[in-house]
Amino acid sequence: MTDFDAYLVEDARLVILRELVRQLDGRLNETLITRVLETFGHRRSRDWTRTQLRKLSELGAVRISEAGTIMIAEITRAGVDHVERRSQIEGIARPSPEV
Repeated sequence: MTDFDAYLVEDARLVILRELVRQLDGRLNETLITRVLETFGHRRSRDWTRTQLRKLSELGAVRISEAGTIMIAEITRAGVDHVERRSQIEGIARPSPEV
């Protein structure tokens, strides 16, 4: 993986976490997450999104549950702390400071 490929993956993971923070219950399904990623220029398959959700789960940023064959991601405290710049999770782009 090139440095730029790694940058894109880390940015996509941050986009996912930011969108989960915006949700009232901190949860979204993989289909909606894929559409959000497309909005931010990450046009990838649902399988790719599922891979990123699994990695975010390994990193402790989200919890995953399933409804039938659909993955549902829920942000964790660690994920919120990363988005709000209270801590940093390696493998996820660092959010820019709010001004």
